[in-house]
Amino acid sequence: MSDLAARLRALPAFPEDLPVLDLETLPEDPTELFAAWLEEAIASGARQPHAMTFQTALPDGTPVGRTLILKDLDEHGFQVSTRSTSRKGRQLAENPRAAMLFFWRESGRQVHVTGEVVALGEDVSQRDWLARPTSDGQPNPEWQVYALQPTEIEFTQARHDRLHTRVAYRREDGRWIRCSDR
Repeated sequence: MSDLAARLRALPAFPEDLPVLDLETLPEDPTELFAAWLEEAIASGARQPHAMTFQTALPDGTPVGRTLILKDLDEHGFQVSTRSTSRKGRQLAENPRAAMLFFWRESGRQVHVTGEVVALGEDVSQRDWLARPTSDGQPNPEWQVYALQPTEIEFTQARHDRLHTRVAYRREDGRWIRCSDR
């Protein structure tokens, strides 16, 4: 083992008191659990609890990730925004599938969301643009709000023994199915 490997192994992991993911009390709709975990992260004072790694793909399938901010979650899906002409905007136009990975270190929780991405209407996009701190009050025709419509959501609750608790949901025939194959 190299010196770096030994130093990395010795780094502290999670706080002593970790929440427990009770598999017996899960909601039918995983967005309810996501919203509860996000609210807990906000209430805990975690910095940027709405930040996530947003992953798209190059034409050859190579994944590309960057950190974005969740703008909203509603019946349209998990919302982010960017210029339609940006690298990620072009990637979404070519392949409208993406993934999000939220990680709340303070609670040892992460949520992985995958699905199809759709562009929302001009009214939603311009409202978002005008609310940005850098907006000059003028419309931006390149600004676009996208909604990731989840087809799979996986929740992971860390444990000190590294036998983390995981539960996945998959959307089938318009309803959520809890998966035990992960």
